[in-house]
Amino acid sequence: MEAIQRSYTAEEDYDGVEYWTNPEKSGWLTKQGEYIKTWRRRWFVLKQGKLFWFKDSNVNSPDVKPRGVISVGANCLAVKCAQDIIFNQDFPFQIITNSYDYDTLYFLADSVKEKNEWINSIGRSIIQHSPSLIGN
Repeated sequence: MEAIQRSYTAEEDYDGVEYWTNPEKSGWLTKQGEYIKTWRRRWFVLKQGKLFWFKDSNVNSPDVKPRGVISVGANCLAVKCAQDIIFNQDFPFQIITNSYDYDTLYFLADSVKEKNEWINSIGRSIIQHSPSLIGN
């Protein structure tokens, strides 16, 4: 539980990433909770290999702190459709991680187009920021 709380509050997880300007991708997604499996609509920002989520879309300064962040380059193994796992929801996808904080994250997009855009954007970010590919 401490690790989850740290991910919501530790600024070193996103130090140096100006998530409030020029994101690679941003928009509304519905995310399943890690412990309580309810679905919550959140504003997501993908930038510099990190996926941030916020309670609302008013992300215009460093004073707006994310509710969570995951390093997609360092911790994500795959991003893919989750229709075979989540039967009763439209446009699901998942991020499979090797993270200390998370195992698999589940999301719902608003359309097939949005789902595919997020999968492609996160997939590109995984490749671009993977330590095995950049020599870290």
